[in-house]
Amino acid sequence: MSGTDDAAEREALLGKLTLREKVRLLTGATTWRTRAEPALGLREMVLSDGPAGVRGQSWDERDPALLLPSASALGALWDEERVERLGGLLAAEARRKGVDVVLAPTLNLHRTPLGGRHFECFSEDPELTGRTGAALVRGIQAHGVAATAKHYVANDCETDRLTVDVRVPERVLREVYLAPFEAAVEAGVRVVMAGYNGVNGATMTASPLLDDPLKREWGFTGVVVSDWGAVRCTEPAARAALDLVMPGPEGVWDEALVRAVEEGRVPREAVDDKVRRLLGLAAACGALGEPGPPLARERVPATASKHQAEPPCASPISASALVSEPPCASPVPVPDGRSGLPGAPSVSVPASGGRSELPGAPSGSGPASVSDTPCTPPVPVHVPDGRSGLPGGPSLSVVASEPESSCASPVPVSASDGRSGLSGAPSASGPASEWWAEAACAAPASEPESPCVPGVSMGAPFSLGGDEARALLRETVAASAVLLRNRGVLPLDPSRLRTVAVIGAHAALPRTQGGGSAGVFPERVVTPLDGIRAALGDGVRVVHVPGPATGAPAPPLTPDLCTDPVTGDPGVRLRVLDAASRELFSGHRAGGRQLEPPLPPGAHTVEIDTLLLPATSGRWTLGVGGFGRLSITVDQRVVLEGEFGRTTDDPAVVHVNPPVHGASVHLTAGRAARLVARRELAPGTGRATVVTAAPPRPDDGPAVAEAVRAARDADAAIVVVGTTEDDESEGCDRTDLGLGGLQDDLVHAVTAAAPHTVVVVNSGGPVELPWRARAGAVLLTWFPGQEGGAGLADVLFGRAEPGGRLPTTWPATLADAPVTRTRPEDGRLDYTEGLHIGYRAWARHDREPAYWFGHGLGFTTWAYEGLRVPDDIVAGEPFTVRVDVRNTGPRRGREVVQVYLAGPPGPPDRPVRRLAGYAAVGAGPGESVSVPVLIPPRALRHWDEDEHAWHTRPGAYRVLAGSSAGTLPLTATALVRAVG
Repeated sequence: MSGTDDAAEREALLGKLTLREKVRLLTGATTWRTRAEPALGLREMVLSDGPAGVRGQSWDERDPALLLPSASALGALWDEERVERLGGLLAAEARRKGVDVVLAPTLNLHRTPLGGRHFECFSEDPELTGRTGAALVRGIQAHGVAATAKHYVANDCETDRLTVDVRVPERVLREVYLAPFEAAVEAGVRVVMAGYNGVNGATMTASPLLDDPLKREWGFTGVVVSDWGAVRCTEPAARAALDLVMPGPEGVWDEALVRAVEEGRVPREAVDDKVRRLLGLAAACGALGEPGPPLARERVPATASKHQAEPPCASPISASALVSEPPCASPVPVPDGRSGLPGAPSVSVPASGGRSELPGAPSGSGPASVSDTPCTPPVPVHVPDGRSGLPGGPSLSVVASEPESSCASPVPVSASDGRSGLSGAPSASGPASEWWAEAACAAPASEPESPCVPGVSMGAPFSLGGDEARALLRETVAASAVLLRNRGVLPLDPSRLRTVAVIGAHAALPRTQGGGSAGVFPERVVTPLDGIRAALGDGVRVVHVPGPATGAPAPPLTPDLCTDPVTGDPGVRLRVLDAASRELFSGHRAGGRQLEPPLPPGAHTVEIDTLLLPATSGRWTLGVGGFGRLSITVDQRVVLEGEFGRTTDDPAVVHVNPPVHGASVHLTAGRAARLVARRELAPGTGRATVVTAAPPRPDDGPAVAEAVRAARDADAAIVVVGTTEDDESEGCDRTDLGLGGLQDDLVHAVTAAAPHTVVVVNSGGPVELPWRARAGAVLLTWFPGQEGGAGLADVLFGRAEPGGRLPTTWPATLADAPVTRTRPEDGRLDYTEGLHIGYRAWARHDREPAYWFGHGLGFTTWAYEGLRVPDDIVAGEPFTVRVDVRNTGPRRGREVVQVYLAGPPGPPDRPVRRLAGYAAVGAGPGESVSVPVLIPPRALRHWDEDEHAWHTRPGAYRVLAGSSAGTLPLTATALVRAVG
């Protein structure tokens, strides 16, 4: 059927709906699902966070996901083909987990190095961000899964992100912050997410920018969805071209929007346009098929008393009341304490459409007790051979026999107005208290849910086995690693090594991903220590010295530290109790981070019970995270008890990273201690429960001395340093760029003793490196995902070249950085720097950073020998420049050739230079290559605020070519003439 016929068919379907039925479709059914309309053949669509991985509909360690390198690492690739392949991997994971819409890519910019969520964004430059984001969109959507461009727009900082009003001039919006979203629309992105923030006086979910330029000028035909809980006003959002309110089932539209339409305050056509777009998205994702029987329309009560306990809920993926939640796949065993599965599931998805029903799936209600199984799609999963994840086991398709229990109606929480001066502004307290677990738990009692099976959609088949997926991720770690400095130390020659000292706490416990709502439970993690040991084998002695404390918060309990007191298996016992402390649920879990414990009817308290197995004697720091009444007992002795109220409205804090309250307890090595942590549930406080344990802090002086001795005695020393959960996480910006604890002191001491030391930096964004000139080599690995240690070892020992180039300028000190402001004043954050962020600001202020945007070394060297520019360049048309480069080093390598533009002289104000294009090239030793670099018309244009239009000024532009924004040895002049 042609596109025209499809559109006509959807128009006919639209005509079958009443106003109420249309409005009903415009708010989610649960936290992660849209509503179904069987009479139209419309099934629900499932959305899931990204971009580091596809978590699915629940936070469950038994339902792991492949963990990609962070978005900042993808930005460092400067490689759209590889990014597209990674998008295909995300699509395969989405299909495996029954997800139709992946909430990625994030297209906000690294405006200041203090941004707390830089790890989730690609770069500081709109051109690099736009090209990288468009590649990820293409990769995801090539396989019948929709991508989501977020967070539209100017959502570049985390401080007061729910209420901030960003003030940014029209030209700056167009040329800098809107540009990556325009590129995503050109790439065909199917969903755009409106952020929490406001821009120029209007909250983004009610902003005129949703209509123009997004839908009107750019011609975006997809769906605009709200960030979760961001819509708290009815009519302004409905009139402003927002299409879908998430989460559900309750929202600010529903009957209020029906009345507004009936009374003429919101045009009926506005509602029709939203539904039309939703149907188009469903068709693209394979969610629109043959009509079925209509849904019953009776509903359970929409709200509950404000004094009622948090709603009982099996998990956010279960929204109907005991009628049709399907069987779910049995948990895949979690192995040896490194928070993941050694055996990745094999991802193989057919191309035919439709969600298949499970044979024998029950149509009625399940048992009243809560099943201890995650709601995993029952696709074939590689289940190992009984020894917790060894390869070679049979491929099994396992389906549990019990459905999850049902949910009840949500607990509304009153909200005060937390946003001043914004048109249509929501209150600040809404997002945390009315979404995630709470919002997911109400739905019509008679509305059936679709089976928890993969949504197989239209698009080409995509098959990627576990080993192939891991290989792609491992290659990406090396390809994104940025070699900042190298004094001939790297690569290390394994044949010359007998002893290697690996130093630093991050070597054994790295940061694989940033903190916040986009996190996943990885299917396995290869640490730097693991990777180095595996690469060197038994013939080389690898010594690990943790060094001094990093200042990181105590980590959640892991299976290597504790034992389930019921089963004796590594891990913890998770229980849910009623008000009389009677057990409602009991199940084994691998660790102490339980973000979505099951909440059966009557749930009052979440308990985590374990036998703690201390390896060292001394005063341990034990903690419990959450809100409300919290307690910890050790061997039946109360060590912490108190009432800890909610102190923030940020959903990422309430539901993902709740504050931890701790106590110091003396424990004896080898003697098990019974630890029981409890949190009582209260309305509006979420249910995330985290139990942490940290061993006694080592004495700093001896710890540093031990590291120095190890480095001195070794043939090679590798120090791994990095940021902590307190530094880089959703919901807060950074206050400095320093490494935590005494990590800088550690590096200073080790490099003084062993000048050839390799320092590996494990961070998602810039940090100060005051010792960089003393290190033998400095290698940046970002948050590298699950295969980080393997990819790192490939680079260290020369099996792969470090291919990354900086997507963000790194300052030597925070004081040097030109743009640092993240904190609003009186609710406003003014982008007074205008067009000049990142390398543009450094060039404008004539400052020298530690490392320029685009910088990155390989294992060879390059000479830039020629630059050729066309004689005839017409405004508004693309042109190609050619850059001649030669590999002057001893081995084959890859170079990213970058081209910048400056000028023309005269008004309007322009950046000193701006990235116009780039291309990667490979060449062998001594080989010369002429590299074509395409310059798109947008590189020359500027936005005219008086005419509200794009213009390209004819004249002489300087073309600069080189290896970074600060190393541009080649220059030429390009004469641009007017059209005609």
